[in-house]
Amino acid sequence: MCPAGATDCHVHVYGPNNAFPVAATRAFDVPEALPSSLSDLLDMLGIQRVVLVQPSGYGTDNSRHLTALKEVGRPARMIASLRSDVSPTELDRMHKAGVRGVRYTIGHAGAAPIAEMPELAKRIAEFGWHVQLHVMNDGSGNALVEMEKALENLATDLVIDHIGSIHPAGGLEQRGFAALLRLLETGRCWVKLSGAYRVSKAPPYEDMMPFVEKLVAANPDRLVWGSDWPHVAFKGSMPNTTDLLDQLMAWIPDETQRHRILVGNPATLYGF
Repeated sequence: MCPAGATDCHVHVYGPNNAFPVAATRAFDVPEALPSSLSDLLDMLGIQRVVLVQPSGYGTDNSRHLTALKEVGRPARMIASLRSDVSPTELDRMHKAGVRGVRYTIGHAGAAPIAEMPELAKRIAEFGWHVQLHVMNDGSGNALVEMEKALENLATDLVIDHIGSIHPAGGLEQRGFAALLRLLETGRCWVKLSGAYRVSKAPPYEDMMPFVEKLVAANPDRLVWGSDWPHVAFKGSMPNTTDLLDQLMAWIPDETQRHRILVGNPATLYGF
């Protein structure tokens, strides 16, 4: 049973397509995954808070997820995708709606340009937002190595999706994971314990255990968990979301640390 205030920090919703058309720049076709379905799932899991993340399938049209903030039936926050010329009025409107960060994706042609990240970070810092980074590459984490100094110098905190998309086959000493640890140790970087099914084999993703242990040892106050529901753009063995929550129990056997990751850390990061 999840503790009171448990938070899923990484989900998406999709559809209906006639009301919220997908972007022409999408890299994959999206399913219908309505806020009502998400709400039912979260109720089943005992998760009381949620963070909606703008996916590449909608480009920089944030309307589907802004609307969903009112439809998921629980305290909710959102991470948007924005261009650097977004107006101050729009930023204020989004903040009042529940937006708390801006997401960038490395490796997706339709995403907001990474070059705009430092400029927009300065603007959203005034709202207490953060930059969220999704690395879509070969799993080496080399993008983190190449961008490490720039990421350290952002005007905001940084949140890195899916354990940096690091592939466990590369080992603990791989350069990308070393960069991830260094960023985490700064105290201004957060890492989502999510998306393991994309780089590992099957629950409980035991080959990721050493990586999680290193992250916990580096800075347990900067780790959060997300299911990545509804698991789009994935062609492997589709995970059961309940298994992904059980996976956290295996990864983090200490109840106090799990409570921090599920409740305390998200409350700090997203202002619940």
